[in-house]
Amino acid sequence: MNTTRHAWRCRGGVVPWGRLATRLAATALTALLVAPAHGQFLDAQPAARGPRLGDTRSQRFRVGMIVGATAGSLRDIYATMPVPGEWPEQQVRVVEEDVSPEVRSLRYRTLPTGVSQLIIEIPNLRAGTKAQAIVTFELIRAALLPPEETSDLRPPVKPGRELRMFLAPSPYIESRHPRIKQLAKSTTEGLEGWSKVEAIYDAVRETVEYRNGELKGAARALADGWGDCEELTCLFIAMCRSEGIPARTVWVEGHCYPEFYLESAAGEGFWFPCQAAGTRAFGGMPDQLPILQKGDNFRDSDRPGKPLRYMSEFIRGSAVNGGGAPQVEWIREPG
Repeated sequence: MNTTRHAWRCRGGVVPWGRLATRLAATALTALLVAPAHGQFLDAQPAARGPRLGDTRSQRFRVGMIVGATAGSLRDIYATMPVPGEWPEQQVRVVEEDVSPEVRSLRYRTLPTGVSQLIIEIPNLRAGTKAQAIVTFELIRAALLPPEETSDLRPPVKPGRELRMFLAPSPYIESRHPRIKQLAKSTTEGLEGWSKVEAIYDAVRETVEYRNGELKGAARALADGWGDCEELTCLFIAMCRSEGIPARTVWVEGHCYPEFYLESAAGEGFWFPCQAAGTRAFGGMPDQLPILQKGDNFRDSDRPGKPLRYMSEFIRGSAVNGGGAPQVEWIREPG
């Protein structure tokens, strides 16, 4: 009997925050997931001009998926999703993996941009059955305090390749938009270094009212005069980049905020966070939410084409005998 295979592919939402209660099997595993930190590590002593580590919080976080073959048998299921990775203010350890027998492979990879991903492969899934792969991470997340000394902090004179991507436009971060460039220039006139970035920070919070709504990016938020945490973050980053200050997005559970990069006179470089939306926090970050990824202009070999502002969940596979796409439940929640 000949079988027909229908290929399907779907992408996770931009930032899907849905929660699903799942019972974990007791399969203990200890492993360390390490991603490039692009700076000082959690156990290092930061320089006086760098962000200082504050209180730490230990927490557990679960990431994974449950996939069901509700409309027919499935083959060659391949899925990826972002997971918490190592950063200067966050250490990560895998403490448990709950994997059903249908899962052939569960592994991790770190992209050149520092994003850590979980990769799941399921060769066959019979009609009417489900498979799951859920990983529990233990995180040690530190708050960040502003630096003790800021007088000689400046944007990099000759940014290297690793920094240049944080000076260019990104999806929804239109750093070359005329209105954004004009606002940045008028805001920072006569200012340098730390004071220059802080002026941008205050201007964004004064110009754009915080209000929940659809994703629209920096330029439209500036035109409308309102936006949520993503718009405020986008506008701050766009203004920084237009003034030659590297900046990027930090994606945490249910929220995002920006970081900016400055160097000391001795050439030491540091990333500094700030809270674009919410209680004022510049140069430090009191929140200790799990960090999922940093950046806002990603390339994914599994989905070539336009750059991604966020490395979202992804799944592809084949349906047998004309069966439909799978039912997928993405899991990302405190453990």
